Amino acid sequence: MSDFSYVGIPTPMIDGPAKVTGNLKYTGDLKLAGMLHARFVLSTYAHANISGIDSAAALAVPGVQRVLTADDLPEVVPSSRAMLMLARDRVIFVGQPIAMVLADSPAAAADGAELVEVDYEPLATVTSMDAALAEDAPVIWPNGIPTGAEDEAAHGADTGGESEEDEGEPSNIAGKSHMAKGDVAAAFAEADVIVERTFETPMVHQSSIETQGWVVQPNPLNGGVTMWGSLQSPFGARLDVANILGVPESDVNVYGMPVGGGFGAKFGLYEPLIALVSVTVGRPVSLILTRGEELLTTNPAPALRVQAKLGFRSDGSLLAMQSNVLADTGVYPSGLGGFAAMQFASFYRCDNLLLESTNVITNKQSVGAYRAPTSPTAFMAVETLFDEAAAALGIDPVELRLKNAARAGDPAPGGGDFPVIGMVETLEAAREHPLWRNREESRAQGHGVGIAIGGWMGGLEPGASVCKLNRDGVLQVQIGTADLSGTPTSFALLAAEAYGVEPERVRFVYSDTDSAPYGGGVGGSKTMYTLGAAVIRAAEEARRQTLAIAAEEFEVSAEDLEIVDGRVQVRGFPDRSISLGELAGKAMTFDGKYEPVHGNGRQAITDRAPSFCAQIAEVEVDEETGDVNLLNLAVVQDVGRAINPLAVEGQMQGGAVQGVGWALLEEMRYDEDGQLLTGSWMDYAMPDAVQAAPIDTQIVEVPSVSGPYGARGVGEPPVIPTVAAIANAVAHATGLRMTQTPMTAPRVLEALQAR
Repeated sequence: MSDFSYVGIPTPMIDGPAKVTGNLKYTGDLKLAGMLHARFVLSTYAHANISGIDSAAALAVPGVQRVLTADDLPEVVPSSRAMLMLARDRVIFVGQPIAMVLADSPAAAADGAELVEVDYEPLATVTSMDAALAEDAPVIWPNGIPTGAEDEAAHGADTGGESEEDEGEPSNIAGKSHMAKGDVAAAFAEADVIVERTFETPMVHQSSIETQGWVVQPNPLNGGVTMWGSLQSPFGARLDVANILGVPESDVNVYGMPVGGGFGAKFGLYEPLIALVSVTVGRPVSLILTRGEELLTTNPAPALRVQAKLGFRSDGSLLAMQSNVLADTGVYPSGLGGFAAMQFASFYRCDNLLLESTNVITNKQSVGAYRAPTSPTAFMAVETLFDEAAAALGIDPVELRLKNAARAGDPAPGGGDFPVIGMVETLEAAREHPLWRNREESRAQGHGVGIAIGGWMGGLEPGASVCKLNRDGVLQVQIGTADLSGTPTSFALLAAEAYGVEPERVRFVYSDTDSAPYGGGVGGSKTMYTLGAAVIRAAEEARRQTLAIAAEEFEVSAEDLEIVDGRVQVRGFPDRSISLGELAGKAMTFDGKYEPVHGNGRQAITDRAPSFCAQIAEVEVDEETGDVNLLNLAVVQDVGRAINPLAVEGQMQGGAVQGVGWALLEEMRYDEDGQLLTGSWMDYAMPDAVQAAPIDTQIVEVPSVSGPYGARGVGEPPVIPTVAAIANAVAHATGLRMTQTPMTAPRVLEALQAR
């Protein structure tokens, strides 16, 4: 029997009806008086000098008001992709914004953008890591690669280890990382079984249903702006915009609108540019990207090449782990290569490690975080090799993982020891799943069954919450972050549990950066883990204040009171009671003697709560065509405590479906000139309901130490092991080890024929 009244009860999303009926308003629905609609003019070359821009034809289009180029804006050094302005003098990737057309309507802006003529002087282009690293490769940044802060840390993707800057001649190497422990060479020399392969994954796009978009209104009184946007980090956007405008942060107010999918892509991109444009023209400006612009101009996951190697004793003990990662980061640097190298060796016990990475600059759009950044690739490598080693050693694949799985007290990546974690419990639950137990029967039918596990350390960030009692008896909770995945419903359950009222009496409010307490960015599987604690503390403080007022009214001790059915009553004497609304009113009236109920909750949790997801895939491989048909997928995940099991299962399913896309379908393909060949959803394939296959979810609960009621982050882990589970299932069915994604029919057929 549960110790909770509301936590753990499957609860439909509060805003679900508004979303499914189309009544929820997104950034693209906003209309401001005098608002101009913006459309980019994008580069058609991956690398070229700009010799001229002719806007005359565009300005002749009815409704077009302005055509802005870099010459119309203050000169800004593009220190990172988050500070990317309009191209000045040259372009460095296809899709780079060169000009911006401002018009009275979106249609006029689009028509005007088609008519802006740009004269180019093409330059040599490098569009692959191998080309960029060649001795005679043209250097994209001959005066030095910019070094600006990126968003990996906001997503919980700190690199760890040592970073090495290249101080020699200019090159396309944006940085290296190196982490070593023990004696790897000696450990491999001692190993009875060594497995090694090279794995490759392409750039993959987040492809949210809602494209990125912003609306900005200038404030002529202080030089600041008000911004509305599809943002994962409203406070981060406020800081970036204030810096570009040269005004205090307090002169920028940001409203985080409902986000129609983010997955790491909406931590910051064109906010400074749009704000600068709005201030320059002195009018509100709206920029909503088209699907083509979203694919061309935003920030997909990096392409990765991982050289991976494991060494084992004959009893299955893991002796050595080695990875060398090449990361294609596009035109701006990123530390994601180093994070991939670290993820490869984060969750198995091993005393001998050598983890290296190189981040490579190419003439492609710059990359960013995508749900569990780089982890699907890192775990494809380690989990494929674990499977291969199990076969070589004659050990059950789950048992080999259990033997080497990290446990509480083992050294954790980045220093310190693991707290209470559920890697073992997750693997044990997966081992008992019927899909795994019946794998040999499946193989007899020509099917393959594969298993893999993925781990995520989880992000951290301080945050605060406010909780107040209204005169209608409603408990109002406020935070300053964005809603990505139905968290208001889960937060309402936390507040209801902590305060002692039904969830229906809780109202959750997302606010702008002027009025809301600091909430941090939404990403890294940290929103519920960190802000949940702040919500509980705010609700507990509001409860304490509520009972203090009632205690004075009834002349009893607060310990003798309880909240039941929206009323405060004396224990054992239900006739001595007062409604929450009436009690709140006593503190919200002229000549009132009580302070209003207004609870504050803050947190700065510094202890991570690693979470794990194991997946089991059943596939059928057509050896005549190479087609991989995913028949079933089981998702087993330790969530610590499922605050809202309905939402948790949705996250598990959603992450796994994205993993299916990584494994079988998704790939951003470029030609040798840097042209994106998959620039629409007609060409960039994603899984549909049929390709996603039936997904069975199983929740494991190993409560965390610091999370709200033991909860852990749930968003990142379910995307991590899918690729490896499917690859291992293909191997189980065919004996073929796939090391490159997506595992499309032509690619699988070629490998089968080569075998």
